Amino acid sequence: MTDVIVVIGAGSIGQAIVRRVSAGKHVLLADIRQENADVAARVLFDSGFNVSTATVDVSLRASVQALVQAAVKLGQVSGVIHAAGVSPSQAPPETILRVDLYGTALVLDEFGNVIARGGSGVVIASQSGHRLPPLTIEQNTLLATTPVDELLNLPMLQPDQIKDSLHAYQVSKRGNSLRVMAEAVRWGKRGARVNTISPGIIITPLANDELSGPRGEGYRRMIELCPAGRAGTPDEVGTVGALLMGPEGAFITGSDFLMDGGVTAAYWYGELAPK
Repeated sequence: MTDVIVVIGAGSIGQAIVRRVSAGKHVLLADIRQENADVAARVLFDSGFNVSTATVDVSLRASVQALVQAAVKLGQVSGVIHAAGVSPSQAPPETILRVDLYGTALVLDEFGNVIARGGSGVVIASQSGHRLPPLTIEQNTLLATTPVDELLNLPMLQPDQIKDSLHAYQVSKRGNSLRVMAEAVRWGKRGARVNTISPGIIITPLANDELSGPRGEGYRRMIELCPAGRAGTPDEVGTVGALLMGPEGAFITGSDFLMDGGVTAAYWYGELAPK
């Protein structure tokens, strides 16, 4: 049976990971915009990969279910790379929560029902989740385990609690890593694994939106003052993704990998610490 790797979000990071884990497999590349999927698919096809495309809106269960059905028709789903999302400069708080938090929970829920034994998943979270102050144990549990369709009704996610796009993004990304921990238990019953990667500033079109947006000065400061002294590349994230999805990562599941050039370290204990 054909192994299928599903990539949700046709951007640079998803492509970097899929190129490392999909030789000899079928890649199903999904994006909310068909033209984005087509452009990425052409690059992969011209590089020797077997690719088909689909559209998906991760904020709609029917759309995610349709993607699952399309994947299962192609073969057994041995890998899921979830790299779709919106940034604080791209959307209001309610959209960020619906796409980045609810959408990720939905993808994990639906693909967790079909992931093959020996399969693996990677969710792209963010360093932003590591800059949110600690939540209570109860809040952690709610974000990790609340049934997907009840998630956005949590009191902690209402407009009186989430007051700007950056806060919505931080909560969403913290929620992604917590959700993956809980889902790792369920996926493990199928003999599969799932982890998150929390990248820092990786030069992609999304990052360029941020660098040229209202928070651009803060982003440039993070790059200048972090221990690495530079931004990252999609290929560096791809290397970690390949470890997590491959046989060398077989003992890793339910984990979150922060790779941000030391921005978070400098935020808590260095020159980027809030005054």
